[in-house]
Amino acid sequence: MTENGDATPLVRVENVNKNFGALHVLKDINLTVTRGEVVVVIGPSGGGKSTLCRAINRLETIDSGTIVFDGKPLPAEGKALARLRSDVGMVFQSFNLFAHKTILENVTLGPTKVRGIPREQADKRGMELLERVGIDSQAEKYPAQLSGGQQQRTAIARALAMDPKMILFDEPTSALDPEMVQEVLDVMIGLARDGMTMVVVTHEMGFARRAANRVVFMSEGQIVEENTPDEFFTSPRTDRAKDFLSKILTH
Repeated sequence: MTENGDATPLVRVENVNKNFGALHVLKDINLTVTRGEVVVVIGPSGGGKSTLCRAINRLETIDSGTIVFDGKPLPAEGKALARLRSDVGMVFQSFNLFAHKTILENVTLGPTKVRGIPREQADKRGMELLERVGIDSQAEKYPAQLSGGQQQRTAIARALAMDPKMILFDEPTSALDPEMVQEVLDVMIGLARDGMTMVVVTHEMGFARRAANRVVFMSEGQIVEENTPDEFFTSPRTDRAKDFLSKILTH
């Protein structure tokens, strides 16, 4: 429930199935995400987490079921799909920045090309966003000149520049050196506090505990359990969740 009492789901995933050949990677998935909610998706590797994340903005197609975003079924192609993608920001494991463009250019490309925002206005907003993620001093550098943590913060600023209705994070810290993980998570925690709707696939349990409204545990293509972080981490209900937590929380 957001502050204005608007509990209409921004995303509704209903009975979604996805196969890669003989591999059934999503099995009858049902999930809703309300506006302003932070949903953290965790679970063992190969459980379907990233595929679900990518299906929400149609980077992956689905074989059956429906996904509704902001009251409309996901469009298959064309302008409507481009519009959806500009409303749903995406932050990938591997940054996906344009190597030949400066940090500021990476952030302003979408607003100028897709939204048609004048360059001066896009640059001003871009600098504000780079300041928000703590790297405004790096604006004129190229991605290769930045640390992994700074590149990922650039990717978050780039997603924010489109003024999205939600942002999907697909394992945003798993390609980073350990000492850079927290700087990215801190930016994400700030976004969560500001009310950004987020779906985050991550192995960072500390982030799940601090920032999530809801934890969704996936294993073998199914949502096995979902609950508040407190409930999930202190008293998981299923054996699969208990087993997963016992393996990761003891290290």
